[in-house]
Amino acid sequence: MSLPSDSPYLIDASGFTGTAERVLLPETEAQVCEMVREAAAAGASLTIAGAGTGVTGGRVPQGGWVISMERLNSIEIEKGHAVCGAGVLLQDLQTAANGSRQFYAPDPTEWGASIGGTIATNASGSRSFQYGDTRRHVRAIHVVLASGELLVLRRGEKPPSRFPVIEPPQTTKNTAGYFLRPDMDYMDLFIGSEGTLGIVTQAELHLLPTPSELFTGVVFFDSDEAALRAVDAWRPVAELRMLEYVDEAALALLRSRFKEIPAAAKGALLIEQEVRPHEDAEEAWIERLEASGALLEDSWFATSPADRERFRKFRHAVPEAVNDLVRKHGLTKMGSDFAVPIAKNGEMLRVYRETLEKEFPGQYVIFGHIGDAHLHTNILPANDAEWQRAKKLMVEFARAAVAMGGTVSAEHGLGKRKKDLLPIQFTAEQIALMQSVKRRMDPAGLLGRGTLFEA
Repeated sequence: MSLPSDSPYLIDASGFTGTAERVLLPETEAQVCEMVREAAAAGASLTIAGAGTGVTGGRVPQGGWVISMERLNSIEIEKGHAVCGAGVLLQDLQTAANGSRQFYAPDPTEWGASIGGTIATNASGSRSFQYGDTRRHVRAIHVVLASGELLVLRRGEKPPSRFPVIEPPQTTKNTAGYFLRPDMDYMDLFIGSEGTLGIVTQAELHLLPTPSELFTGVVFFDSDEAALRAVDAWRPVAELRMLEYVDEAALALLRSRFKEIPAAAKGALLIEQEVRPHEDAEEAWIERLEASGALLEDSWFATSPADRERFRKFRHAVPEAVNDLVRKHGLTKMGSDFAVPIAKNGEMLRVYRETLEKEFPGQYVIFGHIGDAHLHTNILPANDAEWQRAKKLMVEFARAAVAMGGTVSAEHGLGKRKKDLLPIQFTAEQIALMQSVKRRMDPAGLLGRGTLFEA
């Protein structure tokens, strides 16, 4: 007997759907181990489900059983760290940490994501410019192997035997394929492996003290060129933790929600800096803004936590507005997650802009983590023929990013929807090495079947 087609466990935020025979809802690690052994005995594939906010189909089963981590939701806040069940939502961790004047640095767009899901994809987000990806902030994990064995791994512990090595791309972020580095920690193998090598049930995460003061702004420009020049000028600013980009088309989408966006704005940068004691950040930024040709009088600057929260919603409103438009018109968007080396940022943006203006004028937006040379393009095809054309364009963009030394996935993972991009970044020999690791950790191929590799 299969789950009904409208089961929430058979879909993710991208709309990718699947099928499954059973849903398992463990409440303890011991139950997870028992359920994994039961699935192995039955020869049933197991798909690990988080909160369903992913966009690549990694948590969507293609048959077999689903094991959801939602009931593993305990949170313990200590000075400098938190211990969380895999089912804890990011927003609940941030709220709990805030009560002790601490915060968790990774800041994915979707705060409804589960901690286990962010570890599975090595998520990052808008603060990655300073703080990097999830991997940097994980101190320990509990992981259940395909055999049902529970491992407790801490930072600094090495694998029990050697794994192959694959050179990473020259980007600040990457979550395509397995993390196979010289002298890596054992836990790093599981972070970013998209639930194909083990099931993370608990994590100890590093917390940072809440900054005493932040300088936050949404800075508007009357040309895209001026915004891009400002990006290069502002990269070296000390303690700048956010440097995000929104293009003219994205601003147009947001004007119905934020009517105060200036009419002359052709692009915007979102900035956030941790201010040191006795530092006059405002004066320094006025000088930078004047030198950059920003629309100084029309830009927004936070004077309270409420303002900062409004700016956060402004940044996150871009993908939300795209998704609303998609649903309203019955479309299916095509989104990218490519990143390139910092020096190639302008070149990659030109490839996006010139190609999309030719192929999909008025049907795309570009936004995201420009500080990391990691911009998201969303194409809005109007019919199936355009969707197929957009899909081919994404492959072209992936090839262009890799040719520049980049990655086909910087923070979302590849899941099932985008696994065809893996051979663009890696050779057949490198993929064979990854598959050998998969067979070693999961000989029967039961975990995350269809994710990264063909079932």
